[in-house]
Amino acid sequence: MDSAKNLTVWQVLERLDLEQLGSEMFDLARNLYPICRSITGDGVRKTLREVDRMAGLELREVPSGSQFFDWTIPKEWNIRDAYVADLRGRKLVDFRNSNLHVLGYSMPFRGRVTRNQLVQHLYSDPNRPDAIPYRNSYYKENWGFCVSHEQLAKFTDDEYDVVIDSTLEDGHLTYGEAMLTGSTSREVLISTHVCHPSLANDNLSGIVVAAMLARQLRSLRTRYSYRFLFVPCTIGPIAWLGSNPDSVACIDHGLVLACLGDSGRFTYVRSRRDTADIDRIMQHVLKTSGRAYQLRAFEPYGYDQRQYCSPGFNLAVGCLMRTPNGEYPEYHTSADNLDLLTPRSLSESLVTVLSTIGALEDNKRYLASVRHGEPHLGRRGLYEKAQENGLFWLLNYSDGSHDLLDIAERSGMSFQNLSGGVRMLEAAGLLNPRDPARPE
Repeated sequence: MDSAKNLTVWQVLERLDLEQLGSEMFDLARNLYPICRSITGDGVRKTLREVDRMAGLELREVPSGSQFFDWTIPKEWNIRDAYVADLRGRKLVDFRNSNLHVLGYSMPFRGRVTRNQLVQHLYSDPNRPDAIPYRNSYYKENWGFCVSHEQLAKFTDDEYDVVIDSTLEDGHLTYGEAMLTGSTSREVLISTHVCHPSLANDNLSGIVVAAMLARQLRSLRTRYSYRFLFVPCTIGPIAWLGSNPDSVACIDHGLVLACLGDSGRFTYVRSRRDTADIDRIMQHVLKTSGRAYQLRAFEPYGYDQRQYCSPGFNLAVGCLMRTPNGEYPEYHTSADNLDLLTPRSLSESLVTVLSTIGALEDNKRYLASVRHGEPHLGRRGLYEKAQENGLFWLLNYSDGSHDLLDIAERSGMSFQNLSGGVRMLEAAGLLNPRDPARPE
């Protein structure tokens, strides 16, 4: 029986129990959901230790005050408790009921305040009157609470007792990193953000898909090396980019993963380069997947592709989502809960990323051994399989100047079928890598 190390990504995909993997990813999301995460702090560390069980991570610590480009690593924030109570001791807002109730990075506070003073520190969303909004104050010292707009109307007393039992002091920014070494030093970067508190689609979905992807790739022999980053938004990628210039130079392709657990169609945001191989491959994988999708041009908004694609780096890093950030009504509210995720959506997202990696791995140039006329496939037992696996396309365009992506785009066939055709033709001695002594 073949060992996993001898299997291709496509062969692994055919053997996966997607129902089981979807359930495993959902279970991990459920375990992570209650944790209060932010851009620093023990919540991030606890999250990464949980993810480590699936993905195999090294935790990195960057001290507060460290300078990277135009940014400084902030003080570390941790919180134990927070509430607003009336003078009878009844808690009207309680961090222990939902960690979204506290304005992220709230500085410590304890005291009695008037209603007018308190209202200046309450945040609600009239567009989602029944939901708690997610708000933070990472880089400006402040304290506050987030409440539903319906709840806001119930604050009618003259005074309230406020407690925010938090710390904001020198510490570290923590991120997780996994490096899966391939046969070459050229890298594919997979990045996902870990800083949001109890929000399921944004971005527990990205975390669990990336973790499962790392687990699947760890057992394979790959051409590329794969670097996984589980980082807080913005400041995390900036810190990594600033402290790893040698690794940055090795990145050929990359994906930011987010919002992958809902049932919406897939959305791919191209890299700043627009027509990098990762952009073309993602387009082709989505086009041949049979699933609904949309493609968008790069824009300097959204997730951490903004940092990887900033002009000084301009890496070929795109972003894969289902319904984009800000475009589903539950976004950044307490309604973005586990009910929004489905195991099936998570497993479909995993398959899409694995298919993209399969295409990256197989995207090479080949030379046909018969250059004048086409070879006699019938006497080699290949004629019946020629149409399904694109053998005529492969033989005609394998002239050393076209890679498999070119052939896939011209033929409209999936990478999976063409890769199977490559293996058939190689076994028959009809196809060879353009330069077998030099990795593509």
